[in-house]
Parts: sequence; C-alpha cells; structure tokens
Amino acid sequence: MESPLKKYLGKKVKVIVDRPLGSKHPDFGWTYPINYGYLPNVKSGDGEEIDAFILGVDKPLKEFEGIVIAIVHRLDDKEDKLVVAPEGKDLSKEEIEELLYFQEKFFKSEIIK
Repeated sequence: MESPLKKYLGKKVKVIVDRPLGSKHPDFGWTYPINYGYLPNVKSGDGEEIDAFILGVDKPLKEFEGIVIAIVHRLDDKEDKLVVAPEGKDLSKEEIEELLYFQEKFFKSEIIK
C-alpha cells in the first residue's frame, strides 16, 4: 500500500515543533536527537495533525519551514510521518534511517523518497 502522504514529497511545508532537539519524550523519557513536530491543521491517518521529523538542523526550534525530502511509511501503524529538511539539503534513505532509528526501531517502516 502506498503512503497517502506521498503528495507532499518535494513540497515546502511549515512545521510547528512541539518536541525540540534535546527535549524529553513526555511518556517514555528519552531525549529527542532531532526536532520533531507537526503540520498545523493538516490531518493524518490517525485523525491527528501530520507529524514531521526535521533533519539537517542542529539547534532546537519552535517552528521550521522546509522541504519534504522523504516519507516514513509505517507498515504496522496507520500514521506515516514526513521528513523535512532545509531547502537544498538531501539525505539518502540510509542516512534518514540512521537518524530516525531512535524512534523507528519500534516500528516496521520504510523510507519513501
């Protein structure tokens, strides 16, 4: 099955960061090694706003505008996620998998570019 988020590939999006780099996960206590947030007012498969990982930025953010460089398509969950990076920044599937391992190790997922 194809990700419904595929239409976002290559598009510029605005992400509101609710879990900045260095913050603790509210339920599990681990520290975020990247900025993580959501697209305001855009719903995902779980009825919540679409989540986005921000890669290529090494400081905590409150919001970010960037390009969707990949989709994390979860095969065992109904919620896919966007991978957003600064304009002109690209990462391989392998680099994205490595950077997102902290969270994606709990899911069966694939990177769509």
